[in-house]
Amino acid sequence: MRYDFLIVGAGIAGASAAFELSRSGRVCLIEGEARPGFHATGRSAALFAPTYGGREIRALTRASRAFFDKPTAVFCEQPLLHPRGCLYIARADQRQQLKEMVESIRASGGVTMSFIDREDALARVPLLRKEYVAEAVQDPDAMDTDVDALQQGFLRGARAAGTTLLTNNPVTKVERKDGLWHIQLNDIEASAPVLINAAGAWADELAQICGVRPLGLQPLRRTAFLIDGPPGVDMRNWPAVIDADEEFYFKPDAGKLLISPADEIPSRPGDAYPEELDIAIAVDRVQQALDIEVTRVSHSWAGLRMFSTDREPVVGPDSQAESFFWCAGQGGYGIQTSPAMGRVVAALARHENLPADVVREGLIAEAISPQRFG
Repeated sequence: MRYDFLIVGAGIAGASAAFELSRSGRVCLIEGEARPGFHATGRSAALFAPTYGGREIRALTRASRAFFDKPTAVFCEQPLLHPRGCLYIARADQRQQLKEMVESIRASGGVTMSFIDREDALARVPLLRKEYVAEAVQDPDAMDTDVDALQQGFLRGARAAGTTLLTNNPVTKVERKDGLWHIQLNDIEASAPVLINAAGAWADELAQICGVRPLGLQPLRRTAFLIDGPPGVDMRNWPAVIDADEEFYFKPDAGKLLISPADEIPSRPGDAYPEELDIAIAVDRVQQALDIEVTRVSHSWAGLRMFSTDREPVVGPDSQAESFFWCAGQGGYGIQTSPAMGRVVAALARHENLPADVVREGLIAEAISPQRFG
């Protein structure tokens, strides 16, 4: 079958790109798993935080806010964001790190972070230990995200515009001939002049299958788990809480408390599983900050976050391979950046300028281009 664009990987990056590209061309969205978003997308902590991530991530997040606030009724019938808020907390020895983080975020513009005193922080999260928290910063714009509604909205919109979604089709053979990329799938061969690599943790592996030089992208494992709160404590309106050095974070989730040690363990591409040691580390860190006794973990999981060497996304045409397009290295921020990222991918794949609103937020094409690696 002949298409205008082949996209490998139907997680949030591939789905949002298909959603945008299907408006102007025939798209084939190829997924190796039985269900799109099985790996990183389906294991997200689901926090939309404009203050979170590096400079380019923050710009993409801000540019995504309008879409999150007002999705069309066709895209989804329920709100995508729900108020949560976020606290960054610091021990006495972390005050300088917290100050530098705030200065860096404020320099990028468009944020409303403010320092609050310890008593205010304890009023928002009453179980925080007074002796632990020396200083805190609030981000009132942080929100919970309905990840499934977002992912399904992108997929539903893409299919309605003509995208072909092929699941259970791991890519093992690709060749470039006669100006087209040809991918041999289970039952058919799909071809198109442009191939978009949105394969997540497998992005470098896909590049090698295509005869393209890998970029040294590194999957990093992150662990999360759920615990019950103390009896009689209502945690539903707590903000998310992130340590100034990002040694842990926690947030309410479906009546429980989601906790992570914010670990970054180098891993091979594959189905990630939590390690008992990482859970124990998170429990210890959280119990130092929070007056809570963790006696049982009700559910745990792990996912892979993909990073480039400079920790910014990799989006754009390869410097050497004709019409091979990278959309990788979202680093765990793929959910909150997906509306703007989909538009950026579509614009660059069509050889157009970046969307004007994304440029106004400060995104620089060269800062995310794979060509920055030479």
